[in-house]
Amino acid sequence: MNKKLKIVLRTVLGIIAALLLVVVGYVIYLQFNYKRIDDFTEIKTENNREETLKTGEEYSAVTYNIGFGAYEPEFTFFMDTGVMKDGTKTAGTEARAFSEENARKNTEGAIQTMAALDSDFYMIEEVDKKATRSYDVNQYEMICEAMPDYGSVYTSAFHSVYLFYPLTQPHGSVESGIVTLSKYHLKENMRRQFPVSTSFVDKFFDLDRCFTVSRVPVDNGKELVLISLHMSAYDKGGEMRKKQLEMLNGVFAEEYAKGNYVVAGGDWNHDIAGTIETFESQQQIPDWVYQLDDSHLAEGFSFVIPENASEVPSCRGADVTYEKGYGYTVTVDGFVVSDNVEAVGEVINTEFAYSDHQPVKVTFKLK
Repeated sequence: MNKKLKIVLRTVLGIIAALLLVVVGYVIYLQFNYKRIDDFTEIKTENNREETLKTGEEYSAVTYNIGFGAYEPEFTFFMDTGVMKDGTKTAGTEARAFSEENARKNTEGAIQTMAALDSDFYMIEEVDKKATRSYDVNQYEMICEAMPDYGSVYTSAFHSVYLFYPLTQPHGSVESGIVTLSKYHLKENMRRQFPVSTSFVDKFFDLDRCFTVSRVPVDNGKELVLISLHMSAYDKGGEMRKKQLEMLNGVFAEEYAKGNYVVAGGDWNHDIAGTIETFESQQQIPDWVYQLDDSHLAEGFSFVIPENASEVPSCRGADVTYEKGYGYTVTVDGFVVSDNVEAVGEVINTEFAYSDHQPVKVTFKLK
């Protein structure tokens, strides 16, 4: 072997060894910094209000996944995949909002949409505090500043160090969560830890899934238990979501036994309104879509099916850009109530202007 060839081989081997060291070091860095927030972590209410609830009065709540200000109609997400009816496979491309300006514009649009609904309570998912994917726009701060008459609760649901994937546009570091807003006094807020995948890759991208249990005093001595939630996505076979629902049902049954009122709202990542085949689409039904109905819930609980459920979906697939009748749509956002709560629901049609989700509003009375 001549001298030049030996030098080339040594150089190549040196580069390979250096790359391996970088990869191994990065894996150790990820593992060392991975952590989950403890179950039963109490969360403070900021700007807490004083008023309590009354039986027989009409109240309202809105749930809205604002998609970290990224999902305008032209946006597709790198983790979303699908199949057209002709068999063509589709996949999203973006890991970040198109720009800081777009992230702000979409967040402002989502806030204006919520404010116009003038609800008593809000459950908001995918709210970034500081994240590469949304250019460090503090969306929680934006919400609180725009809606100063509400008490607010921020529950961390995704806190990761820098993720160098996809390589061409890394998702980066993220601090994001679920926000609960209330015009009424919140006596206590408890962060509950959902079970999540423990596989090495999945656990870094599946968020620190959780739900917030907030207690609102009622004039008859009972409590309205508000539950803000965001269940797992990208869950092949739906096993994690089954475990998460089992946990929720345990909380439902416990509060029901106390005689409390329960309103649980959020992004269930399931078809919760019987809309799996309702809306026109040029795509096949995605393999992540599973159906839930009242038979899956604890005794005494039911889903609030929106009155316009057959007309307006709450979620679009983000493997393709949004065009009505083209990509897959379904309703995965909404509410569950106990049978001592009388409720009607509505999906608010925004034509997916600011997010891959649309708000769902429930109007309810405590019996």
